Amino acid sequence: MVFSLPAGLPSGRFERRGSSEIWICDELPHDVGKLWVDLLGQGPVTGLQPYLCWPDDPARPKDPAAADAVRLDEVLAADFAEYRRQRLPYWSDPSSAEAADDVPEDVEPWPHDPGPPFASWPGLAPAGPDTGTGPGAEEAAGRTVADLIRTEPYAASLSLVLVPARSSADVPAVMGWQDGPLPLMGALLRSWEDRFGARVVAAFDGELHVSVARPPLDPAHADRLALEHVLSTADNIVDDPPTPFPEYARGLVGRTRWRFWWD
Repeated sequence: MVFSLPAGLPSGRFERRGSSEIWICDELPHDVGKLWVDLLGQGPVTGLQPYLCWPDDPARPKDPAAADAVRLDEVLAADFAEYRRQRLPYWSDPSSAEAADDVPEDVEPWPHDPGPPFASWPGLAPAGPDTGTGPGAEEAAGRTVADLIRTEPYAASLSLVLVPARSSADVPAVMGWQDGPLPLMGALLRSWEDRFGARVVAAFDGELHVSVARPPLDPAHADRLALEHVLSTADNIVDDPPTPFPEYARGLVGRTRWRFWWD
């Protein structure tokens, strides 16, 4: 046994991922949502983070410490300046954007996107409000896992994995998830953990699923957060499907599960 396992786990096995050993459950527990809460609660003592994935996915582990060097506010400010430069013609003139995309006659044109309501980088979104009545980060993650298992068509084939990591934000790097833009995404996830009680719960088939305990509750706050989501470069936010920024931002108000997808 490479590390001590928490009590109450079903059978499983140890495997190596890069320089780390992980533990993979043989069969997804029936009460995985409740178990998740317990595992996260024990995380500060065990040093283990629960995670749902396909364990046989190709793995290219990375050093989570690379996220330490990302000066998030500076990087996102530069990224937004470039993003705005490229997108401004599309935001300001829908007809020229449609012409540039050369939309075929039999294809519905993309809806006009006015873009974010910012002329310059507004800074990181403030922390999500703690109402004192909502679930804590562990309970929110457990609910998200239970909902994911119930609603996602591929979720039944996922495995519960225990990963030695400082936080759930570092798990994709330790596991070698290769679809997202690490280390930027690692830095964003760490910051969202602090500001919104976010926890990474799963990654599979190019998708990353995150639980949220303290989401924004008003549109102005959601606009700031939505811009961070856009700058993550996730395809489901930027290009596929083409969701106008105001619509995407409104959808973040009160949302306790975030989904990012890369092609």
